[in-house]
Amino acid sequence: MNRAKIKRRVGKYEVGRTIGEGTFAKVKFARNSETGENVAIKILDKDKVLKHKMAEQIKREIAITKLIRHPHVVQLYEVMGSKTKIFIVLEFVTGGELFDKIVNHGRMREEEARKYFQQLINAVDYCHSRGVYHRDLKPENLLLDSSGNLKVSDFGLSALSQQVRDDGLLHTTCGTPNYVAPEVLNDRGYDGAMADLWSCGVILFVLLAGYLPFDDSNLMNLYNKISAAEFTCPPWISFSAMKLITRILDPNPTTRITAPEILEDEWFKKDYRPPVFDEIEDANLDDVEAVFKDSEEYHVTEKKEEKPTSMNAFELISMSQGLNLGNLFDEQGFKRETRFTSKCPANEIISKIEEAAKPLGFDVSKKNYKMRLQNLKAGRKGNLNVSTEVFQVAPSLHMVEVRKAKGDTLEFHKFYKNLSTSLDEVVWKTEENMEKKK
Repeated sequence: MNRAKIKRRVGKYEVGRTIGEGTFAKVKFARNSETGENVAIKILDKDKVLKHKMAEQIKREIAITKLIRHPHVVQLYEVMGSKTKIFIVLEFVTGGELFDKIVNHGRMREEEARKYFQQLINAVDYCHSRGVYHRDLKPENLLLDSSGNLKVSDFGLSALSQQVRDDGLLHTTCGTPNYVAPEVLNDRGYDGAMADLWSCGVILFVLLAGYLPFDDSNLMNLYNKISAAEFTCPPWISFSAMKLITRILDPNPTTRITAPEILEDEWFKKDYRPPVFDEIEDANLDDVEAVFKDSEEYHVTEKKEEKPTSMNAFELISMSQGLNLGNLFDEQGFKRETRFTSKCPANEIISKIEEAAKPLGFDVSKKNYKMRLQNLKAGRKGNLNVSTEVFQVAPSLHMVEVRKAKGDTLEFHKFYKNLSTSLDEVVWKTEENMEKKK
């Protein structure tokens, strides 16, 4: 295969496909052209950041992540800025989300769940020792590396100890409802460390049970269940694990089990091996301040090409789960993205997807070889938004990535099944006609 054409270059980084998307940021796969190291780049629109008065929050997120150097926390390498964008260069983690593992395979054996929980507690306890509270711990924010080890990510909602008020408590209600501690919902101030541990307890329950301890379609009913710690452990969970979960999911934060007590728990300690690593004493934040300066001398150069992104073998491998090429072109179960290949021209693929999506109730917007599909009808978690992008694998072969950008994951899978049925009738027939013409 010929060398891939660079779609975008930011400083020394060759930027490729989108691997994640949020309200204010996109995360793209990239490669350091000097070292060959693969990274993830979080890209934020500077105007949006300033318009929504998020500059201090972004600085805080970067400062927090720079304070943390731990084997089970995603590492931040550097931050750069152009005239219009902010680029946060992060460790690229290839094993997907813990959430996907649970949805695909269901509950875990206690030995496997314990390993992930040990890594989670070790990372969270270390963050707390540095004065950092995550405040949005959930399986979607827990990534897995190629060896299956856990990596805590997304400190966008975390808080530094300096934000604690005179009463010694935090006062910002945030996080995902099912994982949030009752004292956070009560809005009377809370201890960031104890609130994080509650979320860890919910995660442990999910790993062992395969479902949430607190769940209700009515938000008030959900809050009442959380406030009363109203849950029941399934019979397959061992007594010692059940006992630990009950001590963590104590609605009273003053009597809830602490991190040092968890580290001494009988169930937790089994086969526990804390990681050995070098700590950093301080973090240089000069690049953080430079990002928000208007002077050209602080700006990184950015180049673009408007054509389907070519992909080399390295990038193809990076897109497969755990570097397993056998999974690359298959539908990948209950995940938030999937891919298929087509011999159709790129423009024709875009047209066929548009033809298939509109009857399903989606509004379609196009830019180059990317599409955004938005369901006009709100679902369980708002309007389902789907992003698609066409990549050139070879002169006569394209790969199409279909990814959930917003909304409910299960609704996305229902949409994809309907979309693939429609595409079967148009894309594959087109390919058959092309074969016949040959």
